[in-house]
Amino acid sequence: MDTVRFLMGLRYVINLQSFPLFCLYLLMIFFSGYWQKWTKPLNLKPLLILHNFTCCVTSMYTFYGFIRGVYKSGHLYSKEISEELTFVFWVYYITKVIELLDTVFMVLRHRRRQISFLHVYHHSSMLLLTNFGHLYFPFPCIAVFQSLNSLVHVVLYLYYGLTAMVPNNPPQWRKQLTQMQIIQFLIDFAISLYGVVYYDFCFYSLFYGITMTTLFSNFYYQAYVRKRKQPEDKIKSN
Repeated sequence: MDTVRFLMGLRYVINLQSFPLFCLYLLMIFFSGYWQKWTKPLNLKPLLILHNFTCCVTSMYTFYGFIRGVYKSGHLYSKEISEELTFVFWVYYITKVIELLDTVFMVLRHRRRQISFLHVYHHSSMLLLTNFGHLYFPFPCIAVFQSLNSLVHVVLYLYYGLTAMVPNNPPQWRKQLTQMQIIQFLIDFAISLYGVVYYDFCFYSLFYGITMTTLFSNFYYQAYVRKRKQPEDKIKSN
């Protein structure tokens, strides 16, 4: 049953409006090395500030819209289409299109080191999934996940915006932000697992949750745990 769902979903994904953009996004990343080789990095500070705070404010709106829609539905696992939620789903999808500029700015500024597998996987998959959800499943049970992501993105783009304003003195809560992201995916997984067992959720929602939790946990380990252990390891080796 889940294999049939997967194949049907794959067919729908290929036919999505966002699929050509998805392909162009991956092509841009593939050829970004040539841009860095033939050009000089651009100074985009005003544009970065505008972009990040715009994403922050838009995420506030989608968080409120999703919470309101879920509350009015009366059930956390409701699969009934709501006109109000349909519009919020559309806005949320548009934000994922706009957030692709994160990568564009990295390329233009010659920050290819920041374009990790996690970064590409997260942005490209969310582009397709939000377009898919907007068109076919604008349900309260899906809005629950979107609301959590919107809340995290309020904090995320606030951090990015403040960092863009004062790059030499960024906020000191980047570690806590990553912890917040991991907690979000753990909550998502718990909600999905309950949905799979009792409300016929698609099993592959668990797979996506596992991949995101694993990738973000690995990033956290590499950035904060392993990095902190390195000085001690050097002392022991001496």
